[in-house]
Amino acid sequence: MAATSSASDTGDHRGRHPPERRLLILGGPRSGKTSSANTILGDEMFDAGTETTHSNVGQTEIYGRRVTVVDTPSWAIPADPEDDEEPDTDDNAGAESDSPARPQPSLDSEGPCMGAILCPPGPHAILLVVSITQPFSDRERKAAEEQLGALGGGTWRYCMVLFTGVDKLPKGVFIEEHIANTGETLQWLVERCGSRYHAFDNTLKDSEENTQVPELMEKVEEIVTDNQGWYFEVNELILLEEEQARRALEEERMRMEEHARQREQMIGGPPRELRLLLLGWKGVGKSSVGNSILGRRFFESGQETELCLRRQALVCGRRITIVDTPGWDWFSVSRTPKRIRQESQRGAALLRPGPHTLLLVLPVVSSLTARKRRTLLAHIETLFGDNACLHTMVLFSCGDWLGHTPIEEHILRGGRELQRLLEYCGNYYHVLDSKTPGKDRSVSLLLDRIEEMIRENGDRAFLPIQTEWLSEESSYSSDNTEPEDDCRGCQLQ
Repeated sequence: MAATSSASDTGDHRGRHPPERRLLILGGPRSGKTSSANTILGDEMFDAGTETTHSNVGQTEIYGRRVTVVDTPSWAIPADPEDDEEPDTDDNAGAESDSPARPQPSLDSEGPCMGAILCPPGPHAILLVVSITQPFSDRERKAAEEQLGALGGGTWRYCMVLFTGVDKLPKGVFIEEHIANTGETLQWLVERCGSRYHAFDNTLKDSEENTQVPELMEKVEEIVTDNQGWYFEVNELILLEEEQARRALEEERMRMEEHARQREQMIGGPPRELRLLLLGWKGVGKSSVGNSILGRRFFESGQETELCLRRQALVCGRRITIVDTPGWDWFSVSRTPKRIRQESQRGAALLRPGPHTLLLVLPVVSSLTARKRRTLLAHIETLFGDNACLHTMVLFSCGDWLGHTPIEEHILRGGRELQRLLEYCGNYYHVLDSKTPGKDRSVSLLLDRIEEMIRENGDRAFLPIQTEWLSEESSYSSDNTEPEDDCRGCQLQ
């Protein structure tokens, strides 16, 4: 259902941020979704050369307006029982490809509609990406209807068709002629979107003559105007239920393939995935730590993190997924804004089915008082529950400050409060030098330490996400009361 827009949506410049527009990008395999997202953002923010398995969010400013773009995994195209042969690769030579033609579902991936959660409280426009080099058949039509139906009622009035690969059109042929000549199914899609469409050539470089992005944003404004300034309100609980049902089906399928999968791992199959959530106070270097682990500048360091950001890379033979989160207040849970607390929980929910490790980032140069320690533990237990201690590891940042001093000696000098914090975490800790991303051997040792924690936790290898983490009505402590004692019974078994 729709909700009335806020002051930032209506262009009220009295707010701290420029007026915002939120775009959700959906589409089938090889449609050019990721390339289109990069075109809108004006930068190669997403990797268009690999399959998109999880939704990712990027932001930019266009003419003073903040624009949030969410790229999503391809929606599944129903298999045609009459198709016994794979399509010839030459047929798709001109298509923009950001995923295989028919991606195999996996528990490591998520449904495309989950991307709607990344642009809260909901998208102003839903861009349905269609490549002109790919046929839009009845199977694609059913897939589009199924995905939009999963989002909820009333989605079509926020939709626009975004055609890609227009550089492949014959000379002198315009997109309108392509729509008219392609067939009834594509015409149905355009009409279903209120005859709203736009065409992208993602091969164009930035230039003064390249007006396709500003023209797209003008059409987005028309959608907002047609909907009286409203956006599509995302029901996160319904989406979570849809995702859980989808994952249940995938679990059943994968259970049938378990024996083959184990054998594949024995002979060097796909890398193991580790899901990590960065947590801690404001200004402790969480983003820099994330960049060091992934070996690349994925997160913007040196400025305050406002929204959760998820990034993934292959590191030391493992697939590492990290979510960076906004920082907490140093002295009180109640002084951490509710929006920030909800964003921390949302970050954990982005690591489905749950994070293996909560990395509590603590600068080596900071001193830990009793009040600071209690505040850290209160944040963790309030947001993630009493069992979160089983999955929490202290990650010391600014490790270069230690010089030749062993971290164990630093812990002894740090006093009883630091030692009590480490005891809460089962004495799982590591030190990282964030000034040498990707080159520090300590990254490999950190991942080994995380896997040791996972093995120690046995059948509780990760912290399962909770439905209330996506609820706007999540309960928080409203006073300054914080636990004085350590968590009891939290030692790893």
